[in-house]
Amino acid sequence: MAVDATTIARPYAEALFSRAEETNALDLWSESLELLATVAEDPTMATTIADPKFDRADLIKLLQDVCGDKLSSEGQNLVNLLVANGRLTVLPEIAILYEKLKAESQQALKAHVRSAYEFTADQEQQIAEGLKRKLGLNVTITSEQDQELIGGVHIRAGDLVIDGSIKGKIEQLANELGI
Repeated sequence: MAVDATTIARPYAEALFSRAEETNALDLWSESLELLATVAEDPTMATTIADPKFDRADLIKLLQDVCGDKLSSEGQNLVNLLVANGRLTVLPEIAILYEKLKAESQQALKAHVRSAYEFTADQEQQIAEGLKRKLGLNVTITSEQDQELIGGVHIRAGDLVIDGSIKGKIEQLANELGI
């Protein structure tokens, strides 16, 4: 039975978040985890991480060299711990869970909005305010243009998905008609 990456990553993310709160380093850990997750997801690095013949001490050195001075001594300790426990592959999931914990503590949420047309800053602000009223959280918006939506918007804010796109409505209609 395979163990879910989230189950493995959660204790690490919670411990890191607790430590980051203690040391008032929430943003520093966000940056470190984003960097480590990006490195771990690189196809060449992922192959190296998965290679049981690659020396673990060399792997630690490689990661520390790649990250350079962008990684604090505690970040380097995290790398050592994850290598020792064979958990480097869950770094991206650790980063995601950490960011969720950080957002919850700051009563903040990141929302991604796709639209067939480019948004103005004012339109993004209106969506952020509407989501804030609905969710009771401070919302930061990122947006992208996706002409496949035809019209309308598709909003993803944490677990909440609001699909007000024409493409989504057509797919819903087709599903209801069984086509």
